[in-house]
Amino acid sequence: MKIKILATGALVGGLLTAPLVVLMYLGKQIAGLPFAPFDLFNWIALVLPGAVITFGIDLMIDTMLFLGVNVADSAKIAEQVMAVALFLLFGIVAGAVFFWVLNLRQSKTGLLDGVVTGMLFGLPVVVISVGLGDATIHPVLSLLWLTVLFLVWGLVLCWSYRRLYAVEPDGLTSEDEVAKVERVDRRQFLIVLGGTAAAITVAGSGLGALLAGTERRRQEDALGAAGTHKSEETGLSSFPNADDPVVAAPGTRPEYTPLKDHYKVFIELEPTVIDSTTWKLPVTGLVDNPLMLTLEDLQTKYQPRHQYVTLSCISGRVGTSLIGTTMWTGASLQEVLAEANVRSQARYLNIISADGFHESVDLDLIASDERIMLCYAWDGTPLSVDHGSPLRIWLPDLFGMKQPKWITGIEVSDEYKQGYWVERNWDEIAQVKTTSVIDTVAVDAIIENGSQKLVPIGGIAFSGDRGISKVEVRVDGGPWDAAQLRAPLSNTTWVIWRYEWPFEGGAHTFEVRCAEGDGTPQIEEERASRPSGATGIHMESVDM
Repeated sequence: MKIKILATGALVGGLLTAPLVVLMYLGKQIAGLPFAPFDLFNWIALVLPGAVITFGIDLMIDTMLFLGVNVADSAKIAEQVMAVALFLLFGIVAGAVFFWVLNLRQSKTGLLDGVVTGMLFGLPVVVISVGLGDATIHPVLSLLWLTVLFLVWGLVLCWSYRRLYAVEPDGLTSEDEVAKVERVDRRQFLIVLGGTAAAITVAGSGLGALLAGTERRRQEDALGAAGTHKSEETGLSSFPNADDPVVAAPGTRPEYTPLKDHYKVFIELEPTVIDSTTWKLPVTGLVDNPLMLTLEDLQTKYQPRHQYVTLSCISGRVGTSLIGTTMWTGASLQEVLAEANVRSQARYLNIISADGFHESVDLDLIASDERIMLCYAWDGTPLSVDHGSPLRIWLPDLFGMKQPKWITGIEVSDEYKQGYWVERNWDEIAQVKTTSVIDTVAVDAIIENGSQKLVPIGGIAFSGDRGISKVEVRVDGGPWDAAQLRAPLSNTTWVIWRYEWPFEGGAHTFEVRCAEGDGTPQIEEERASRPSGATGIHMESVDM
């Protein structure tokens, strides 16, 4: 009997939590109200030990790679699904526990039981969501909204218990008859409850998805025709390597990444939204002239810097899709700090982001590299919400984990503070690891060269700002042969390479390796991405 009570409570808890999630989602899309499943998941990720977080990241990426899923396109969706599933699990467990407790009391349930039940389940979530969430509406309204939802959840849960386990056997003469009526009544009630919950969930999900899609299109329209090269707006007539004779092999990724395809990584389940019209950047701490800069100040007071940049994520495996190239535009950090007049005892910049991310940057590094910028535009358009609007930093030769987005404050200090991911046991330096990748073995684009057939093979090689001096390809464990290199867009972008292989039928394995500008070879030993970035030889097997 106890197991049946627990199972029924779990079922009812799940049936009621699904529409609860959908109603929260609708509230978010319609009025900017908090979406508790995401807020709860973000809080858990914030408080869990770094080893647990990194284990979870590794497990998720390994699973996606095993299933053949594109990590750049799907990682955040996978996290969001996990967040909703976790919240549903909490609702299922809560339903089972409350049914068990109510059964132990052996008394009728009332209004107070529903209130207590809803608050016990909802109070921790409400505190987290209102306190740490990123709802765009007033906190009091968020509090009222969530409180009402959880109260209704608790009341319906208790009413369901009473309906299921308080059958009135009037007029029945035997225990068998009573038991039969109870079974039929419970089955019918659960069918009705399940159908109602399903209807609300499906209809609400459809409406929420429609609203979310509409809002997404509105944001994209506001950015203009993002995703195409805006060279005219940045003062450049064309790509600097437009006349290079080496052409990418068919199937090689675009040399310049459309913004819609550039990978996105952030620590919360959704990008942080900041109103750029009211945003200001305080530059404080060990400075003689504290600054409070608007976005317009950064765009007009300092000579804009433009740089083609390849950015990559430290958590990517060899051959990762978590890498992209675009034009960055911003203000020189050297010039900003010169205006602030940094004091002699200062050693670091401690940068704070709106999503809770933080990182320290050595002032000696900034002084030695004039390329470092506070970036406010990509591809000639203002930074999008997904990519750190209104401001992010660019530090050449480092993985993305060292480069905060959604910057809300800069403190000049003599004290070093470990960055967000350094605290979670990732590399303190996080220098980009040299890598080369096979994007395509273009068996559908064979070149006829007299009696010989050549298969174009191509991909990218990247070494931060250290350049690429050569790329070599090996087939079936044979000798390494040099590939052709296309001139890069800049000394801070990847290099496109091409190799034309004499066609042979059958199954073949292709490998690629490269060397940095000074001849330093890439690390061929296979190493995991954590803590310093993945290394190893990328290979592709093809049956022709």
